[in-house]
Amino acid sequence: MFRDRVDAGRKLAAELKKINPAGAVVLCIPRGGAVVGAEVAGEIGASLDLIVPRKIGAPFNPEAAIGAVAQDGTTYLNERQIARIGIKKEVLEGLIEKEVREIKRRMTGYRGNTDYPDFRENTLILVDDGAATGYTMLAAAEYVKKALKPRRLIIAVPVSPPDTLDLFGRVADQVVCLHAPDDFYAVGQFYLNFGQTTDKEVISILEKFGKKGNGAGSRR
Repeated sequence: MFRDRVDAGRKLAAELKKINPAGAVVLCIPRGGAVVGAEVAGEIGASLDLIVPRKIGAPFNPEAAIGAVAQDGTTYLNERQIARIGIKKEVLEGLIEKEVREIKRRMTGYRGNTDYPDFRENTLILVDDGAATGYTMLAAAEYVKKALKPRRLIIAVPVSPPDTLDLFGRVADQVVCLHAPDDFYAVGQFYLNFGQTTDKEVISILEKFGKKGNGAGSRR
């Protein structure tokens, strides 16, 4: 459906132009979401910044997501999955603390600090290159509503399964998604080119929009 993230961003921007959100600021989720977000911001004439939620992986299988967390510790958790696996409270708290430290390191590396301007009069548009479980987007949305208190919150993604969009609709004022197929397996299946976006590319995008970081986000 999309040639690459640039193509997805331009198509997403065309849909957002119909809304004509006033005072819009795009908050993109790196890494891939930064490419999509940059195209959206450029096309609709919005400012660009980023937000760095992190997936919380199961203790013995980090690739299996049990939720996600934002920089202040705001979480979105799959309580049913956590109960099924039997993860103890102290173990879960340790996983959350680890990811919060990584978020703050990346925020500082990408954009120089972890503080945001006053967005209370703005429409914030959360952008990623797609959503599967939607956990990271949901954690980001909960943080934005609680901490940044924008006038309006829009979640915008090129592709997502329908049930994830239902969850987005519970936390955002509006959800924009170009494709919501039932036969969804992974975000990458809807891109001809879904190569990994690098930290260097993210920092270059931020510099273009006047959000210069110090490059520390590229550390492992």
